[in-house]
Amino acid sequence: MRIIKPCTYTVLSLALASVTQMTMAQDAHHSMPMSAQHELHSSLDSSHQEMQTGIESSQIEHAEHAEHAEHAEHANVSSIASRAASAQHPVDHKREHGGQIYQATEIDSRWLNNADGRGSLKTEIESRIGTDENKLFIKLHADKAESQDADYAAQVMYSRMISDFWDAQIGARYRVDEHQVTDKEQLDAAVGLHGLAPYFFETDAYLYLGAEKQVSFSLETERDLLLTQKLILKPYLNLDVVLSDDSAYAQKTGLSAVWLGLETRYEINKKLMPFIDVAYSYEKGNQHTAWQAETGSEKQWWYGAGVRLKF
Repeated sequence: MRIIKPCTYTVLSLALASVTQMTMAQDAHHSMPMSAQHELHSSLDSSHQEMQTGIESSQIEHAEHAEHAEHAEHANVSSIASRAASAQHPVDHKREHGGQIYQATEIDSRWLNNADGRGSLKTEIESRIGTDENKLFIKLHADKAESQDADYAAQVMYSRMISDFWDAQIGARYRVDEHQVTDKEQLDAAVGLHGLAPYFFETDAYLYLGAEKQVSFSLETERDLLLTQKLILKPYLNLDVVLSDDSAYAQKTGLSAVWLGLETRYEINKKLMPFIDVAYSYEKGNQHTAWQAETGSEKQWWYGAGVRLKF
């Protein structure tokens, strides 16, 4: 059975009512006076106008429904086309979510004196470049005791993020020790972790593998304690552990060196930060070999000041 649309049903109903009224009017036309006939004509005209208005309203309503349906169809087509275009050409938000490349460099230079009045200049430079996931670390270290030649070390590490707070690193370390007659230059493989330990301790832990069974482990950890927004305390711990060493200038195995200190710095701004430093050090000494005599352990306090630059 065909279903009659509301618009068509309304038009047919109005037309049938009009025809019925006209038939009844014609039957009564001949039997009524002139005044009544005039009133009947007026009523018929009014009914005809109402029917015409109803037909026009139904047509307008039908046209509006058709227009809405057409707009909805166009909107669905546009939505499908937009999704298809997005699937073919996905938007790359990598730069907005950690994919941008950044660079940071820190220079730390301090002059320390021990209880005997002997001074030592220590300088460290650390530079990193890359994204949040992949970075290149370059570390330079120079240690020059008063009236002695300096020792140098350069370390290059590839760093890969393995969790929210830790990077795994692998690379190499190059060392120069001017105190030695032979084997002044050494090259070690390095592997380690860089990140934030629990309770916000910034930590670097490395295992070094070198020639002549030189295997050692180093740990550096520190934490900032804010007294004010500019005055900051930083306790720190640096230690070295020798696991094995058969070189000509071998160090004693076990805990080889420890630096435990407290740095107090004032941040003039985020690029310039002077500080004072107090530290306690322990060094275990060297083994007896054909190239060196055995030395005992040393314990001493150090006092000094320095400056840190960041850019």
